[in-house]
Amino acid sequence: MATGKELKRRIASVKSSQQITKAMKMVAAARLRRSQEA
Repeated sequence: MATGKELKRRIASVKSSQQITKAMKMVAAARLRRSQEA
């Protein structure tokens, strides 16, 4: 069984990677919009 500390760290790393993915998607969407306007 994983300890509570390990679980918390795993959840935190998953959340941070989800934030990174969301940021990359937003950047890609902004780039797409800019290239379509140009």
